[in-house]
Amino acid sequence: MNKTMKEVIATTGDARPVGPYSQAIRANGFIFVSGQIPIDPRTLELVGREIEAQCERVLLNVTAILEAAGSSMDKAIRCVIYLQSMTDFARMNEVYATFFKNDPPARTMIAVAALPKDCLIEIEVTAIE
Repeated sequence: MNKTMKEVIATTGDARPVGPYSQAIRANGFIFVSGQIPIDPRTLELVGREIEAQCERVLLNVTAILEAAGSSMDKAIRCVIYLQSMTDFARMNEVYATFFKNDPPARTMIAVAALPKDCLIEIEVTAIE
């Protein structure tokens, strides 16, 4: 594939974007994963009300999208995390660390007033191919 071209990446299954955006875009050797919230791709329902369950679901969704692109969490180079409450930071970080055991990506953490479906966390990821 010509690395200067843009390619839409989508997982197979039921989890599809609910708005005018792609799950991810491949461009110039990078995979840009749209912000993911803790939606179970089988039920399309929000997972849990605790940060641990929601963080895990988000990162599982990101993993599936990166794998659909032929990439992986090991190739993640940047994460942007949106938390509804910074009081969840330490508990979120424990779950997050299990997905990035070695050489974790650069990261930005932002506290926000609200997130879609009143979830507790949203994460966007940039990875290399």
